[in-house]
Amino acid sequence: MSTKEDFLNPNKLVEHIDIKSFNAVPLVEAMGKTAFQARNLYRASEIANMMVADKECGIILTLAGSLISAGMKGAIVDLMRSNAIDAIVSTGANIVDQDFLEALGFKHYQGTQFVDDNELRDLMIDRIYDTYIDEDDLRVCDMTVAEIANSMEPAAYSSREFISEMGRWLVDNNIGEDSIIRVAYEKGIPIFVPAFSDCSAGFGLVHHQFHTKGPVVSLDSAKDFLEITKIKIHNRETGILMLGGGVPKNFTQDIVVAAEVLGEDAPMHKYAVQITVADERDGGLSGSTLKEASSWGKVETTYEQMVFSEVTIAFPLLASYIWNKGAWKNRTEKRFNDLLDNE
Repeated sequence: MSTKEDFLNPNKLVEHIDIKSFNAVPLVEAMGKTAFQARNLYRASEIANMMVADKECGIILTLAGSLISAGMKGAIVDLMRSNAIDAIVSTGANIVDQDFLEALGFKHYQGTQFVDDNELRDLMIDRIYDTYIDEDDLRVCDMTVAEIANSMEPAAYSSREFISEMGRWLVDNNIGEDSIIRVAYEKGIPIFVPAFSDCSAGFGLVHHQFHTKGPVVSLDSAKDFLEITKIKIHNRETGILMLGGGVPKNFTQDIVVAAEVLGEDAPMHKYAVQITVADERDGGLSGSTLKEASSWGKVETTYEQMVFSEVTIAFPLLASYIWNKGAWKNRTEKRFNDLLDNE
């Protein structure tokens, strides 16, 4: 009979791609002379680099799908440290179940989709396609979130405020120095998770509220929307780099309309790139084109590009292109967290 250690092999950890260790510029530029999604990736990389070169532009990264468990964290953190990302909108799984989990010292493991999932369930192992997570580690993650909530003054917080507290907790405990949450806290980069309870954080917050007598910590989704809209109002020129689609994509695009509803003159997102495998033909949001978003008054069509590719293939090339082009060397921290915290 198999044991947990047979599946969670320390010699087969998921390792994060280091975009500084290779130069994808020649390959991506060669793709620009080909066709189909290769040429689209070249144009997307050019537009993404234009965002970075535009010092007035606030760059928002959106994350959907299981990206941190798949080795994308290093590329994201390198772009954050290079001031090439000014805000993040994500699913909860990427930020809590995966990034915070690794910040606590736990790992994701290479596995296979050709496995008996009933056997994994018996061993308390969770599968994300061809990777594994120890369910016992996730329970620690849940309870750490509950511990953080227990330490906070009872109030309704935005997900950004709560995630900042998670970053502070990592700093105070001197762990997770390469985590997205900690780097964001240190560099003043806001992280918004509009569906924050739909992840490991939700279990921790449920535990906190169930066991707390009296006022509790809760999440205010409208405050999330208001805060990111204030960023758009403050920094009128914006660009979005979208990995996958879903709620993060729509939430970020909607801030243009929200600003208008508030009576503020905020232009459409000037730059927009999306990498996705979703199909536009079913009318779903994840695959809806950026040209379609223009009809809603959200995205300009001058500098926009869809790339229909799996993120773990296309994003490391695009990120390496940005890093090696070096336009980020002329950027400074925008520290939008400070803007929001000091209002």
